[in-house]
Amino acid sequence: MLSDWRSLVDGFQSRNVLIIGETMLDRYLRGTTDRVCREAPVPIVAIAATEEAPGGAANVAANVAALGGHATFVSVVGDDEVGNTAVRLLQERGLDASLVLTQSGRRTLSKQRIVAGPQMLLRLDQGSTEPVTPRIERGLIEAIRHAWPQADVVVISDYGYGVLTPGVVQALAALQSMQPRPILVDAKDILAYRSLAPAVVKPNYAEACRLLQADVLRGSTDRSVQLAGLSETLLELTGAQTAVVTLDEDGAVVLERDEAPRTVHAPRLHHARAAGAGDSFLATLALALAAGADTTVGAEAAAWAAAVAVRTDGTAVCTRDDLCAHLATDGRRVLDREEALVLVEDARNAGRRIVFTNGCFDIVHRGHTALLSQARALGDMLVVGLNSDDSVRRLKGHGRPVNPLEDRAQVLASLSSVDYVVPFPEDTPEDLLRTLRPDIFVKGGDYTHESLPEAALVESFGGVVRILDYVEDHSTTAIIGRISLAEAAL
Repeated sequence: MLSDWRSLVDGFQSRNVLIIGETMLDRYLRGTTDRVCREAPVPIVAIAATEEAPGGAANVAANVAALGGHATFVSVVGDDEVGNTAVRLLQERGLDASLVLTQSGRRTLSKQRIVAGPQMLLRLDQGSTEPVTPRIERGLIEAIRHAWPQADVVVISDYGYGVLTPGVVQALAALQSMQPRPILVDAKDILAYRSLAPAVVKPNYAEACRLLQADVLRGSTDRSVQLAGLSETLLELTGAQTAVVTLDEDGAVVLERDEAPRTVHAPRLHHARAAGAGDSFLATLALALAAGADTTVGAEAAAWAAAVAVRTDGTAVCTRDDLCAHLATDGRRVLDREEALVLVEDARNAGRRIVFTNGCFDIVHRGHTALLSQARALGDMLVVGLNSDDSVRRLKGHGRPVNPLEDRAQVLASLSSVDYVVPFPEDTPEDLLRTLRPDIFVKGGDYTHESLPEAALVESFGGVVRILDYVEDHSTTAIIGRISLAEAAL
């Protein structure tokens, strides 16, 4: 299966995707808050950093490029600072912005998010949402006609903010009748594209319910059964051959004419601050269909891409390497050493820095999470070696571990700072270090370089040893001791 997925993703590289839709700028103002404003009961946020990324249909194009495809992006910005920044960011991501037209006097769409620590406090939206001018409309039609013959697949990402005017849609229908292309539609008003006979429409569940005038249900099974019963109605309304209805953390349901509905799943990786995972889904599905995959296989790959993107803090982009890594392991993050070696080598060949740490992690506490967060910040991938139950027993004595290996591994794998967990049966991680050869080996401040047995080994293959700050009074042994004292006092 791994070779099949690799073949599919490798096929992305030769595919041309034409993306049409709104350019947005996603801006994140990040800081901290520990005061309340005197003028009103609102927090004061001290901004420490500003991050910017292409949003909207521009993020679909950015995902296509990150996945290895060739993105041709047709859109409109205003002649303002936001538009200039959005175009620059596209170019920095290797995208050709020559078909992104500039309309004088138009305000480019932007979404500014105020984030304090882990919490988003406010989102500010601005920009023009009226239809583009007739002159720009003619320019859009000409740009689409120019790009159409080279397109393997066409993606329409329409937020309803004036770029896809009725005139542009009419021109698309004319091109489709003369030179048919697979068209994927993700639009606020899907029915506006019925004349294009799209290959795929991609509403989310709430949008599908509004279109079908159906009740909004909870639960993956109930929603899937409901959609199965309404499949023919949805396809008839939209004129599509296939509808892929996304079910947030429950994956997606593929509804196809004359076929039984199919549900595709991906791991539930919740992240409250991720934006644009749907763009990653759409870009991956388009590339997969262009590469010859059927819709179900494409939707499965797309669901994995969205799951990868959900782990991203900010506007989401799934890269080719990240998608391959997750497809290779079916999204598992607890791996054996052979599986881990494949992913580490792929990451290393892509120029990513591998960080490794190890331990028993019997009762995960603040000291552990602080160490893991600091370790992850040192590189691009954090692998945690985890002592087996027998190993912990030999090291810590009778009564340990408190939690078995499976529980300890799953707790670690649920942390956003940890990419992969690799159990090992030995008392030390030396054999695992020889196998993975990380760039950086991290231990907590209760060690010194001189007292670390593995230091010489790591440095022998060119790795670096980093001793990070130790969080005082936080250890599993101390926690167990306090529990025992509390029980004795009862």
